[in-house]
Amino acid sequence: MKKAIVILAAMAILFVSGTAAVAADSATVAVTATVVGTCKFVNKSGSISFGNLDPSVGGDVNGIVSQPTFWCTKNAGYTITDDNGLNESGTTYQMKHASLADVIPYSFVYTATGTGSGPGTPITMNITSTVLSADYLNVAAGSYSDTVTLTINP
Repeated sequence: MKKAIVILAAMAILFVSGTAAVAADSATVAVTATVVGTCKFVNKSGSISFGNLDPSVGGDVNGIVSQPTFWCTKNAGYTITDDNGLNESGTTYQMKHASLADVIPYSFVYTATGTGSGPGTPITMNITSTVLSADYLNVAAGSYSDTVTLTINP
């Protein structure tokens, strides 16, 4: 009987120590994401109209601008660049006569950098443009035009 009690006691010790060996453990899982800085034009079709430039009246003429709008990811810095138009001469913007070689220089100014606030808060380009009187006094009558392409990068 003593032998049986010793065996039962040994088995109890083994059982308890076996249970203690089965302990809980844990692991971690890292969760990550990256929000990409993005900029998109909302209104891609801006325009500038100088109307009728009358050499007999003269005077500098400010363009009436229909502004492009865009958005950028919240807190993403952006830079806007342009190609100086189809008829540029160096860094000078120029409208070209429809069928002749005459050109009329004009200014094309906007804020090129900033920080986005997300797609719910579009940003207006705020382009300003002027034709100086001296630049249209001695050109041929007719229609003049140019196209400026804008590029935005976050």
